[in-house]
Amino acid sequence: MVKRKTNFEWDKYNTIKNWAKHQVRPFEVEQSFVDKNAIILNDELHSKLEKRYIIIGRTRKNRILYIAFAIRNGHIRVISARDANKKEVNIYEKEVSNS
Repeated sequence: MVKRKTNFEWDKYNTIKNWAKHQVRPFEVEQSFVDKNAIILNDELHSKLEKRYIIIGRTRKNRILYIAFAIRNGHIRVISARDANKKEVNIYEKEVSNS
């Protein structure tokens, strides 16, 4: 499990891709990381070359995002960000109701 960090390293290509494919802006990603109910999971499937994680968190406008990321040189490096699907929203809401 990764500790909550708020230092981001933004890759220009991934920032453009996340907007073009999913209409997610960097500030929304950052808001998801400070959500006290956010869930952080290990991404075993995509951790072959480096340790990767997933966070499911809510933005200030109540958008629930699914974000894949890695920690590089002490910074959060976002791989991809999109709206959480129905299953992921249910996982998040279950966690919120249990807290």
